[in-house]
Amino acid sequence: MNMKINGKFSTLFLAAALIGAPAFAFTQDSTPTKDGSVKKDLKAAGHETKDAAKDTGHAVKHGTVKAYDATKKGTEKTVDASKKGTEKVADKTASGTKKAAHATASGTKKVYTKTKNTAKGAVEGGKEGAKKPDNSQPK
Repeated sequence: MNMKINGKFSTLFLAAALIGAPAFAFTQDSTPTKDGSVKKDLKAAGHETKDAAKDTGHAVKHGTVKAYDATKKGTEKTVDASKKGTEKVADKTASGTKKAAHATASGTKKVYTKTKNTAKGAVEGGKEGAKKPDNSQPK
């Protein structure tokens, strides 16, 4: 009977251990580990957010610098092209102005000469007319 009592005692002890084990597990203070892991998770998330913000800031800066450089280069090309175009227009305007000035001077000389000759002829004709009596008018 000793075995029977040992078997019952072992069964009773095992049953008591299984019944008491969950109670013992629940009585342990699990809050520090949960708070610690939550705290660690939040801290890690904060660091990741900080790193992501830095990466984003660097990318924005890089993009801004790249856009600035491209705009500057495009502006310089536009200025150079405008400068060349302005120089061409200025040269053509100067050339056209010289041609117009020469043509005006030449035309003015021709008109002056014709006017001078006409005036001279009119004066000489007037003198001749004054010397000769006009027979066409009745006296």
